Amino acid sequence: MEFLKPYIVPASEIESRIRRIQSELLQNDIGGAFIVQRVDLFYFSGTAQNAFLYIPCEGEPLLFVKQYLPRARQESSIANITGITSIKDIPGLIIDFHGKLPEVMGFELDVLPVNDFVFYKELFKTTSHVDASGLILKVRQVKSSWEIEQMEVTAQMTARTFEYMKDVIREGLTEMEFSALFEMFARTIGHAGGLRVRNYQTEGYPWHVLSGKTGGLTGMLDSPASGEGTSAAFPVGAGYKKLCRNEPIMVDLGSVLNGYHMDETRMFAIGPLPQKAMDACLATIEIHDAVLERVRPGVSLGRLYDFSVKRAEKLGYAENYLGIPGYQVTFIGHGIGLELVEPPFIARNRKDVLKEGMVFALEPKMVFENEFSAGVESVFQVTDKGAKLISQVPVKVFVC
Repeated sequence: MEFLKPYIVPASEIESRIRRIQSELLQNDIGGAFIVQRVDLFYFSGTAQNAFLYIPCEGEPLLFVKQYLPRARQESSIANITGITSIKDIPGLIIDFHGKLPEVMGFELDVLPVNDFVFYKELFKTTSHVDASGLILKVRQVKSSWEIEQMEVTAQMTARTFEYMKDVIREGLTEMEFSALFEMFARTIGHAGGLRVRNYQTEGYPWHVLSGKTGGLTGMLDSPASGEGTSAAFPVGAGYKKLCRNEPIMVDLGSVLNGYHMDETRMFAIGPLPQKAMDACLATIEIHDAVLERVRPGVSLGRLYDFSVKRAEKLGYAENYLGIPGYQVTFIGHGIGLELVEPPFIARNRKDVLKEGMVFALEPKMVFENEFSAGVESVFQVTDKGAKLISQVPVKVFVC
């Protein structure tokens, strides 16, 4: 496990995050937030044990742990940690500590199952129940220097994995066999395997390989595809088409180390590519680099998206950019961190703006129907001076 070096989230990180969410709660007249979702729990407490976190808009947060209390106390810097045998004890424990329940309680309604929410509404009888998920995600959008350091270590791991791909890719392997080889390697140096995704309709998987016509059968990028050899029950990822010489091979690798994700795409080829394919690959890199040059705090996300579309049109790829006609997606990037896909999104008509500390996966891609796909994806942070790549994989086509 070359890159796996377990850590404890610094107390200063937790304190800063608590202060920021409390400020948001106060500004929105929400008396407290009840944190249940595992990633949010880890973000605000430092532990992902079976637990529940109550954050009042003012005062000390309370962490209630069902399992496993000793580890939660070791991992979390929250001062007030209590073991519980039943979640039904929580309202009384909040009253004992803070004197009352908040009049308005916020929940993660973007991910909380309806049945669970009904249960919590009955549990916290004296409160009004509102959605606090937007505030939580707003706080998580801006990464600290400590978080970016964690992502940089993940980037080192993925760079090693892409180097390994160059060594093992060969004609005759199926997409699935190739993906199994590089995923196995990534796991041996620290990749945790399971990617965390917030949308319940989204599959988190690390192995996405589209070779030749398989890529040309993908109607919408980052959506279920009809690639050769994929299952009707799981129509995504790698299939059973064999890799061939002189064809474009897209590898989209999602990875996670100590909770922090990377999402990167590079094009491979076994032997020289046809000129049309190489030109398309190089065009996506040109768009990628041109967008990064325009990254500055204060620039709207919609403006970056529009620029990329215009650049694709100028290069002669209007019909192929972001999907085949009629199925083109309307985004070129997404936030990334403790989850593979986080807001905000670099997308059409988005008026929200870049802020220093935001981290994005930028992914301009093209689809040539029944022929191939081309694309590139890198993770970058927004600094006061512009974009800084976190990804360490060379931005090029790997001809092997």
